[in-house]
Amino acid sequence: MTAPPLQHDAAGLGPAAAGPAPDAGKALRQLFLTLFLRGRTSRGLQKSGAPKSVASKLGISLVVYALYGLTCLMFFGQPTFALALYLHATTLAFVGLFVAASSGEVLFNREEADILMHRPVASRDLLRAKASMLIQLSLWLAGAFNIPGLVVGVLARDGSWGFPPAHLLSTALESLFCVGGVVLLYQFCLSRFGRERLDGLMTTAQVLVAIAAIAGGQIVPQLLNRFGGRLEVSSSSWWLILLPPAWFAGLDDALAGSHAPGSWGLAALALVSTAGLLWAGLGRLSRDYEAGLQSLQEGQGVKAPSRAGGRSWLETLATLPPFRWWLRNPLTRSTFLLIGAYLTRDRDVKLRVYPSLAPMLVMPVVLLLQDHNPGSNGFGVAFAGSYLGLLPLLASGLLLYSQHWQAADLFRLAPLPGPGPFSHGLRRAVLLLLITPVLLWVVLLAWIMRGNLSHLPLLLPGVIALPVYSLIPCRNGQAIPFSLPTEEAKSATRGLSMIGFVFVSMAMAAVSVWSWSHDLFIWFLLAETVVAAALYLFLLGRVNKAPWPKME
Repeated sequence: MTAPPLQHDAAGLGPAAAGPAPDAGKALRQLFLTLFLRGRTSRGLQKSGAPKSVASKLGISLVVYALYGLTCLMFFGQPTFALALYLHATTLAFVGLFVAASSGEVLFNREEADILMHRPVASRDLLRAKASMLIQLSLWLAGAFNIPGLVVGVLARDGSWGFPPAHLLSTALESLFCVGGVVLLYQFCLSRFGRERLDGLMTTAQVLVAIAAIAGGQIVPQLLNRFGGRLEVSSSSWWLILLPPAWFAGLDDALAGSHAPGSWGLAALALVSTAGLLWAGLGRLSRDYEAGLQSLQEGQGVKAPSRAGGRSWLETLATLPPFRWWLRNPLTRSTFLLIGAYLTRDRDVKLRVYPSLAPMLVMPVVLLLQDHNPGSNGFGVAFAGSYLGLLPLLASGLLLYSQHWQAADLFRLAPLPGPGPFSHGLRRAVLLLLITPVLLWVVLLAWIMRGNLSHLPLLLPGVIALPVYSLIPCRNGQAIPFSLPTEEAKSATRGLSMIGFVFVSMAMAAVSVWSWSHDLFIWFLLAETVVAAALYLFLLGRVNKAPWPKME
């Protein structure tokens, strides 16, 4: 007797029991959520320790987001609209940064395309499953931050018990709006431009989303400070229609606040814009998603140099003094050149690094705008410099991940006791290729906005700390470039790291300004230089002696 033919599920992902075929979209959503929770590689994976839910995966991050949400207490007793505007602006910044940093890895992953493109999976189902996972994660992050705001909203000047359900609805719509906007932007690039320009356009799109998110999150609090925290919807504040966070704040105010006619208009904008983005991004343009994946498959790997046998500008730079002396170790120089090649040619690395660093270009603008008054004490300049000093921590962490992570095992074949030369190449590439341009950008902004150079020395504390910060990720031998598999979960914790960076930067900036105002700035710089030199030598010894980390 012959065995019955093997049946497969609707998504073509494996055998299924006899009976109705399961829903393909549901199977795909469960698949991508499992990949998010457990990662895309079996290296170091233990079934007993694998997270079973989003809460267990992002537990610490969610707690910190909830604690940061306590900042809404400063709006206690203020109108519902002012509170909701602050909550939505900050939520948009957090969710926007997460979506901008994660969407490239989630929507366009070449490894999964090798499998799914040969399965009977509709491109619309595939796109909707990935967008659904992004939305679910965004709702977790947004919900954690807004928990304290639900209580404060009830006690607002015109608040009521209807605020919690109204705000939960508007927050969910804002998450849909953010994800729908990013998907629509990508789909537009896929349908209008060829493969040759697609990589650069996707990177540019993510950078713009990150800049818009952080700018919106910073501009709104400045407006609230200007209006004394009593911003309300009226005919004189027509310009609120230009701010997406105000649309969703209008929904809160219309349902559980002042019920002003202007709030109903803003609420209508929120509903229409969210529905339009979802319809266009996940509906009308979803047919182009499969073509985009196929286009990306045509350009696997890092692109070869355009001129055969020619030397790139980075190779030429590495042979000129003083960089030739700085990169005298051949392994360090090769690592430096490898990172430079990935930063200019590899789509996956560009989509991870540049959108995550884009807010660093916006934050100095916001800080210096607060400090443009000639009579100010220079806190904005000091804060910008201190904030810049923490960039190596973020950039070095981003460059550890790659879709080509298996190739990094070849580093272990070098006759070296540890990964020190590779770590030095990584930190020097970060300092020269990423940090130096941002530093020049901050100096130029400070000069233009203030019109003089009197407060530029306040940038020095952050600059002095740069070498120390660049060694911190390398101290335990973990900073091996492109040696870790890409996991979207890492993106969700970047906003948490940014919060920690801000608090450390504020403390250093406060000490700098205090010493400046008391004519002790020179002594402060000398003390910081001595401490930084001692820490640098200590960390340098640890990096040079660090052993290879375990592979499992």
